[in-house]
Amino acid sequence: MSIKPDKWIREQARKGMIEPFEESQVGDGVISFGVSSYGYDMRIDNEFKIFTNINTAIVDPKHFSTASFVDFKGKACIIPPNSFALGKSVEHFTIPRNILCIVLGKSTYARAGIIVNVTPLEPTWNGFVTIEISNTTPLPVKIYANEGIAQVLFLESDEPCEISYADKKGKYQNQTGIWLPRVK
Repeated sequence: MSIKPDKWIREQARKGMIEPFEESQVGDGVISFGVSSYGYDMRIDNEFKIFTNINTAIVDPKHFSTASFVDFKGKACIIPPNSFALGKSVEHFTIPRNILCIVLGKSTYARAGIIVNVTPLEPTWNGFVTIEISNTTPLPVKIYANEGIAQVLFLESDEPCEISYADKKGKYQNQTGIWLPRVK
């Protein structure tokens, strides 16, 4: 990048890469979100799919059963010990053809035993991000809706990729909610 990273992110956001977009870092009394030094801290929405074993289901990514989770909507989600939940970003992302995004969990949650996993946002991927939140502790943990959950780092190439996510007709293109595992 030849310009300051935070300025570059603001310019990309004005082109529609992130909506809604927070121009600065918001952090008073909340887990921070918005533009950071070299990335963007995205928020988690208020809808969750909490994984449970009440139905003794087997989690099979090739033949996924909705009996594996319970739906929850609220200001905060409690994830049971040694369990996990899925959520989605508040922000909608439209990734340009010359950008790849890597998403990492925020340190506030990491220090509480929470691992946030998101696969890379590939060039021309579009949608709301499905976020996996693992509670590695033996205690229940609280996740706050509409607050920061992960940082998106942007890697810019000098030239666009030859085959993008949209070109491949990626199975998670245009995500609108929390999308469950799929096999083409």
